[in-house]
Amino acid sequence: MKRLTDADIDPAPLAGKKVAIVGYGNQGRPQALNLRDSGVDVVVGLRRDSPSESRAADDGVATAALSDAVSGADVVMLLIPDEAMAGLYGTIEPHLGEGAALGFSHGLAIHFGFIRPRSDLDVFLVAPKGPGTALRSLYQQGQGMIGLWAVAQDRSGKARDIALAYGRAIGCGREALMESTFAEECEADLFNEGAVVWGGVPELLIAGFDTLVEVGINPEVAYLECVGELKLIAELIEARGIAGMREAISNTAELGAVLGGPKVIDNDVRARMRAVLEHVRNGGFASALRDEEAAGYPILKRARERARELQVEAARRSLSQG
Repeated sequence: MKRLTDADIDPAPLAGKKVAIVGYGNQGRPQALNLRDSGVDVVVGLRRDSPSESRAADDGVATAALSDAVSGADVVMLLIPDEAMAGLYGTIEPHLGEGAALGFSHGLAIHFGFIRPRSDLDVFLVAPKGPGTALRSLYQQGQGMIGLWAVAQDRSGKARDIALAYGRAIGCGREALMESTFAEECEADLFNEGAVVWGGVPELLIAGFDTLVEVGINPEVAYLECVGELKLIAELIEARGIAGMREAISNTAELGAVLGGPKVIDNDVRARMRAVLEHVRNGGFASALRDEEAAGYPILKRARERARELQVEAARRSLSQG
């Protein structure tokens, strides 16, 4: 994939333009602040009595009612939860100016049809590949976060340039911007969330902790071994890659990994991972997300309650209390 950086990207497509950020959460706040600090005219559109209004004011970011922010903007970036997109878009579409650009940081709403934008709009994606807090802290340090960009609808013929200028302004161009599609970004991201980093890894940590505790290992020791060392391996892989990580650890640890890893992550696990991916690609997950929102998030509420009651959480609290 071709990597574009600040030197390759013209910032002019955003010059003199107003950008409206809709939402002031995980991505909305960092992107708004980075845009402002890059000299972009930015306003945050918020619902009436939004709890984010005071935070934006404290940050020194201009705010406006949703309709006012959107109607006066050349670029509108939707940075609210995916499952809320459809309802919100119906509210703001009448206020979108003809020929405006509509942006996203996740492909789900477009790829699975939660939103079907008007034909006169440019539709683009700029997806920083990490949490918003890191996007902001890296920007403040003069660094950047790698991001993906894509265009779903190019009415003006300038959607690509707008997307890249936007990615540059939020700091992704300091590291790299790589071309993707709404489908690719969405499916890869949802698969990772379900099967790997946010789904698979925590379950592996919990299972490892439980296995040790079941045979009499002290919970605090089990936590240190199975959970506490995760940060160390993540840092090693980031710095040196998987091969370099293996070379950096002891022979004992490396042999244990070589012999034990394939017994845990075997062909059956890989088959179940492919099933997770298929559930994403066939729209099953998107449907489940909309159903969960409509029902008031019962699955997520139960999962959060169970997580707080896990023995591994008690061990973490014990260690944090010294």
